[in-house]
Amino acid sequence: MTVINHLGIIMDGNRRWAKEHGLPGLEGHRCGYDKIVEVGDWCLARGIKVLTVYAFSTENWNRTQEEVGYLMDLFYKALTVEIEAFHRKGIKVRVIGSREKLSEKLIAAIDAAEAKTKDNREGTLNLAINYGGRLEIVTAMKRALAAGVKPEELSEEVISQNIWTAGQPDPDLIIRTSGEQRLSGFLTWQSVYSELYFCRKNWPDFAEADLDEAVAEFNSRNRRFGGN
Repeated sequence: MTVINHLGIIMDGNRRWAKEHGLPGLEGHRCGYDKIVEVGDWCLARGIKVLTVYAFSTENWNRTQEEVGYLMDLFYKALTVEIEAFHRKGIKVRVIGSREKLSEKLIAAIDAAEAKTKDNREGTLNLAINYGGRLEIVTAMKRALAAGVKPEELSEEVISQNIWTAGQPDPDLIIRTSGEQRLSGFLTWQSVYSELYFCRKNWPDFAEADLDEAVAEFNSRNRRFGGN
């Protein structure tokens, strides 16, 4: 059995789940938020050291002001209230994505959560907030150039050293829920050799058995990395 070092999840279907259950769309987001904590524990139990969840894309700003505000409040809660539980479990919490458009209050919470958990070693939780894969690549190139790298010196290694997940392994497996079969800009640079698994369940219904099924499917595949 191959060990999964890094699992990425596109948590899709919160609003559809709420609609199916006759609930307000925001309730779907609340249930999806609760699911992250559960899945994090399942990953730890299976030796998965890095979990990256797609929480809010750069395109999600186009949603209603009410929905965006509610999601930002959930992120703030995660980084100020739930952070204590993550810290007790030895989880390093990092937020990847652009700080642009985020409130000063949320940015302060991000900085405090990252500082509090920076020395934890049991696992890493990356929250992708205001994240876009192409934006990450552009930002990495700008960082490299600002650090004095000449255009002719740009390389895959240099870009990998300047992306938001620098120093972490690339994702072995990416799961997307709700039946959609695309990455939508998630970990664009890092996912070139990731195995993809699409689950038809909406995110709040994702169960421990679904994770095991995805892991079993991953272990059944022959990963050639461009070889024969």
